[in-house]
Amino acid sequence: MKLVKNTLALAICSIIAVPTFAADIEIYGRADVSLQKSDEGEGSFTEVKSNASRIGFKGTHQLNDDLEVVYKAEFQVDLDGDSDKGDSITDRNQYVGLKGGFGEVLLGKNDTMLKQSQGKVDLFSDLNGDIKNLWKGENRMADTVSYKSPKFNNFSVGLTYIAEDSVDAEDATSIAVFYGDKKLKKSKVYASIAMDSEVKGYDVVRATVQGKVSDITLGAIYHTQEKVNGDAEMDGFLLSAKYKMDKVTLKGQYQTADYDGGDSLSGATVGVDYSLAKSTKLYAFYTTFDMDTGADEDYLAAGIQYKF
Repeated sequence: MKLVKNTLALAICSIIAVPTFAADIEIYGRADVSLQKSDEGEGSFTEVKSNASRIGFKGTHQLNDDLEVVYKAEFQVDLDGDSDKGDSITDRNQYVGLKGGFGEVLLGKNDTMLKQSQGKVDLFSDLNGDIKNLWKGENRMADTVSYKSPKFNNFSVGLTYIAEDSVDAEDATSIAVFYGDKKLKKSKVYASIAMDSEVKGYDVVRATVQGKVSDITLGAIYHTQEKVNGDAEMDGFLLSAKYKMDKVTLKGQYQTADYDGGDSLSGATVGVDYSLAKSTKLYAFYTTFDMDTGADEDYLAAGIQYKF
């Protein structure tokens, strides 16, 4: 029996080990949980909230000198145990594709090019101040084919094709032109212009720019959207800034959404991060939304984020 168990263990280890030699595999994740006081117009309440915590694996497999397979499977995990419909694990970006001198082609579920075009300008992404709360266009779509070109003089282009997936639906596209490095490590400026056509019922145009001067990072986005039938036309802008002082980073941003003949909405967020290590930070933020004819919203939170 001992021989059988040892043989089985060796076989399992061999199966696990084979892909390790064939491919580059990275297991990664992020745990982000905050304690916050929320007021959404009907009185305040406290909650412990998981902010897009996730786990996944990604990697590449070199097929030859000019071609490699690229893959990712990422899942959102609600660490607060209070997910909608009792589903604590949901899909995020999940795809497989090829990368070479021609660029990169991915098939599966992925952020649209317009969503990717924001870079790192939204300083409160996945928190209550996320730009998706006032604007359309922050879409992660299934049934997509994505293409991103190699960089030429720091420029690249990207295209997302979204298949209709049913007889009554319509194809949709999302395209973008990128300049520079969104992390601002390889270039002093990052910029993009992107457009959605019939994505989730909306046409959207967005222009983004971000730059770094010493320890200050400044960003701006101009955004316009309307329904595919021409209704609900809206335009807005976002300004963001952060200042890093050793382990402390001060952050702030302001966002507007002005509807043609309708509401004028705005949101403002200020926050501070304190780095405990490269993998871990403590943070706090305050977000307020002026919803014009709707109920105003306010959020005050403190949390911890750990990356692995």
